[in-house]
Amino acid sequence: MEVGIKGEKKFTVTEEQLAAHVGSGLVNVFATPMMIAAIENTAAGSVAPYLEEGKTTVGTLVNVSHVSATPAGMEVRVETELTEIAPNGKIFTFKVAAYDEAGLIGEGTHQRAVVAKERFEQKAQAKKNA
Repeated sequence: MEVGIKGEKKFTVTEEQLAAHVGSGLVNVFATPMMIAAIENTAAGSVAPYLEEGKTTVGTLVNVSHVSATPAGMEVRVETELTEIAPNGKIFTFKVAAYDEAGLIGEGTHQRAVVAKERFEQKAQAKKNA
């Protein structure tokens, strides 16, 4: 794993991704939580091939501004770049940005932690029995 790994995903904004539909507002534009989900998905996917078997990453921090509204039907492109790996190798920091056909719609940073998938899920499920 090395700094500089890039990710990119493109998709067309659907009605289901609008703020009024997901409950994050009353307007019919691309919802901020959906933009963040796309950023997380792109970052996670970019480093997944480099992880040991049984490992995955989970989002731990998102610091993103949503600077421009996007209506349904427009294409969005998400770009991520791994900019830092913590000394313990378990925390990844990404520079992130999202664009629609008219330009920048969001930017910031995102952090992900490397976890053992099975152990992580078991620990979460154990909370139900505590």
